[in-house]
Amino acid sequence: MACPFFMPVEKLENGPWLHSHRLPLGCGWSGHCTALGHEGESPSPGELQEFCNLGYASGCGRLPVDRQWDSIRFGARIACSAKEIKPDGRIQVRYVCERDHRPAEHGIIEFDLTKNRWEQPHRDARLQRMAECFLESYVQKRKKQEVITPIAS
Repeated sequence: MACPFFMPVEKLENGPWLHSHRLPLGCGWSGHCTALGHEGESPSPGELQEFCNLGYASGCGRLPVDRQWDSIRFGARIACSAKEIKPDGRIQVRYVCERDHRPAEHGIIEFDLTKNRWEQPHRDARLQRMAECFLESYVQKRKKQEVITPIAS
């Protein structure tokens, strides 16, 4: 779950997380804050580690009291019959926005692999950017799995 006010910009290849592949966006990201009054501020490395990449950032001084969401989580599903990413397929990125540890909004945004574009981007630019980051990590992990996994005959 990532902070809903975090706008990821660049992967943190050597971030401080023990298991960065388990992070909500598939790895650690640097970026900036979009909270009202803090737009464009760059969080410290500690804030990136403890708040921005993880959500439920009640200890963050930038987190607005009045907010719709505390965190956003993502999952993906290949929207084709095969279990592998194919050029004719689509990837559904499912999201759940949480408030007080309960779902507040949820939905699916779909990426078309053949057109290399989102079918209908999410209305919130932050959520959309996080979905893009998540999808990038997801596709990279799938490609690594395909290389490692032996093909059954």
